[in-house]
Amino acid sequence: MNIFDELQKRQLIAQITDLNTVKELINSGNARFYIGFDPTADSLHVGHFMALCLMKRLQLAGNRPIVLIGGGTAHIGDPSGRSDMRSMMSKETIDYNCACFKKQMERFIEFGDDKAIMVNNADWLLKLNYIELLREVGACFSVNNMLRAECYKQRMEHGLSFLEFNYMIMQAYDFYYLNSHYNCNLQFGGDDQWSNMLAGSDLIRRKTGRDAHSMTINLLLNSQGKKMGKTATGAVWLDKNKTSVYEFYHYWRNVEDNDVLKCIRMLTFLPLEEIEKMEHWQGSELNKAKEILAFELTALVHGEDEAKKAQDTEKALFVSGDDDENIPQAKITIEDENILLVDILVQTKLCSSKGEAKRLISQGGISVDGEKTDSIEANYSKEELSKGIKIKKGKKIFLKVFV
Repeated sequence: MNIFDELQKRQLIAQITDLNTVKELINSGNARFYIGFDPTADSLHVGHFMALCLMKRLQLAGNRPIVLIGGGTAHIGDPSGRSDMRSMMSKETIDYNCACFKKQMERFIEFGDDKAIMVNNADWLLKLNYIELLREVGACFSVNNMLRAECYKQRMEHGLSFLEFNYMIMQAYDFYYLNSHYNCNLQFGGDDQWSNMLAGSDLIRRKTGRDAHSMTINLLLNSQGKKMGKTATGAVWLDKNKTSVYEFYHYWRNVEDNDVLKCIRMLTFLPLEEIEKMEHWQGSELNKAKEILAFELTALVHGEDEAKKAQDTEKALFVSGDDDENIPQAKITIEDENILLVDILVQTKLCSSKGEAKRLISQGGISVDGEKTDSIEANYSKEELSKGIKIKKGKKIFLKVFV
């Protein structure tokens, strides 16, 4: 099976500017493609996972990835899919985040001569002359067309700054620059980036007369249509210091039944023939599928040894609730000598509100150190929390909490 057909069967492809041309490019190994990553944190997260896996698949098929780190665009806000503007970061923070990204990406992509390359758009965007940009690039954009883009429509209701309005131009210029300096002929991105990506292909055509193509991939959404990658205690990071290896494994082990086969298909490198055999799995077989998903993705990010440890920890916790050493941990603050269990659940984000916490406790959904509690007045002292208490939410979520 060629790589394009595989991407289709894995249900990754969303939109393409020219199906036949793009298909020929990537099947022949002649795609020199880029995917952009804005360094808004010091770690990649599950939201980047699809793009990382896509780059790996395409590189294994002989194509050359260009990893674009948005050190320049990180200086302004990206309105895509957001209702608020990103906070500004210092150059030092941006540079540090870029370095962290590269280290993590090296687990997925092979860098080097005739391999993948990494570039930073700060190298050209920060040097742009404003008048030159208006004259040479701004003239190629229609404000009417820009305002029809979905990403801007969403922001118009809350207020769209001129700073954010320029993001499409910056992203389009990235593709133009990479096409001119690195022979980049294809760009990939999430389906929510389609308008910005079309702008890039159009800019290259207007400025050079050459064709350069865009293709979007489906976003990783759960069965409720929400982006995947959240746990009870926050986002799922690829850095094990931000999301422990066990918590990473545990997240994938507990995806909804309706999502497990989709995740296996879109994210793992298991052969499609093997995945097709799982299509009709039900009941306990779905639990087996979740174990496969969790192990494969944990091994991909953290290595097989760490994945095996996480798997063993999950089994130990599920059977007996033991293995304190590998349980995810959280720290809380206490203003008085004691703190209510309700407040602990909210601080650790095991519950989103005090109301939810009270309902969960009263319904018997919380255990502390192996004992179920149904009192909303339950509280714990600084001394107890200095040693740590182990909270179990429902049947599957464990958290060790310290003051």
